[in-house]
Amino acid sequence: MREALAGLTVRGRAFVAAGVTAIVCAVLLGQPALTRVGVLVLVLPLVTAAFLGRSRYRLALVRTVTPQLVGAGQAARVTLTLSNEGRTPSGVLLLEDQVPYVLGTRPRFVLEGIGHGWRRQVTYQVRSEVRGRFEIGPMSVRVSDPFGLVELGRAFQTTVPLTVTPRTVPLPPIGLGGAWTGSGDNRPRAFATGSAEDVTVRAYRRGDDLRRVHWRSSARTGELQVRREEQPWQSRATLFLDNRTASHRGQGIASSLEAAVSAAASIALHLSQRGFSVRLVTAAGEEPGSVWHQRDAHLNSAPLLEALAVVQSLPRPRLETGWLSEQGNGGLVVAVLGSVDALDVPVLRRMAAHSGSALAVAVDVDAWGAGGAGGAPGGAAPLLGQQGWRTATLRPRDRLESVWQDLGRSGSGVRAARRDTEVHAVGGGER
Repeated sequence: MREALAGLTVRGRAFVAAGVTAIVCAVLLGQPALTRVGVLVLVLPLVTAAFLGRSRYRLALVRTVTPQLVGAGQAARVTLTLSNEGRTPSGVLLLEDQVPYVLGTRPRFVLEGIGHGWRRQVTYQVRSEVRGRFEIGPMSVRVSDPFGLVELGRAFQTTVPLTVTPRTVPLPPIGLGGAWTGSGDNRPRAFATGSAEDVTVRAYRRGDDLRRVHWRSSARTGELQVRREEQPWQSRATLFLDNRTASHRGQGIASSLEAAVSAAASIALHLSQRGFSVRLVTAAGEEPGSVWHQRDAHLNSAPLLEALAVVQSLPRPRLETGWLSEQGNGGLVVAVLGSVDALDVPVLRRMAAHSGSALAVAVDVDAWGAGGAGGAPGGAAPLLGQQGWRTATLRPRDRLESVWQDLGRSGSGVRAARRDTEVHAVGGGER
């Protein structure tokens, strides 16, 4: 009852004040009729508060977000399913769901006719132009009487996550290079011939089909071994994103970091669709979402997009190089870089040396720092070219598809130059 009295609205308090005033005036003026009116006005909000306070309503909420992984600018649908498991009606419900401001305004609903076994479903949409991971909820509920005299507040503490991934654009196919380690444009192929003795095996991994266990090799090694039904070389690629604070310019969605993250997301999706198993490496090292063993494009790209959705700038002066020791020569490395300096040259040279093909999209951070204005070619492209990288520069007004095609054309020029060098070398030997 105390909670109900504390929940009196402005209208309810006005009724109480008017009832008390009418009763006092009726006593002073000797008007019994006015006394009855005052008692009625005073008792109405008190009876309503007592009724709501003694009501044993039990509200249940189920919140679902479809889908839970969306791209920036795309809408997600939030479905709220409410039910009343109590035995008494609960009047009018005023619902307000808590959502981050980047997802839009807070949705409000008014529901009536809430009795025993009542069930209602409402939906609304959220949309964000900013990548990130957001929590939808909790929901606050205000139970009100039909006269609007009393409101009681309740809150559901549950929340549902929504991940907004960076914007992506489809990229055209280009020559990515690579060697017979399977890290380039090679595709895994099934064994067409060969006896059981020629079957290549590997160690058993969780999730492998037990029907693929090669018992003879398992007995010989003492550990479970499974048959490789595809070529042992798998197309792998490392996607490197330089997210150091000192390497980028601008703020918010108009910064060079956001352009680099969007470019990295598009490249990750493109490589996954081409059959590469991709891992993500940032300035802090390899991301936990790296999945070398998955081949499906959707399974492979989803963890990468989720990791890119929450990438933030790091105040690191130098790049982390521990991940290089785990990669053998011949792999494909695609880097999205901001500004680089002399301290980064040894790392870049080592990255190129540990790869069969090294490609880089150099973000011209000076153009972003100048408010998106054009200018002379800049960025890290010249320095990267000296370290053996195939590079292309990305500026604010450039389309990523065109930059990606430029990167492919630069590779053709490099291969042609190598062929010319080999021809001249052979010709000089013959003379």
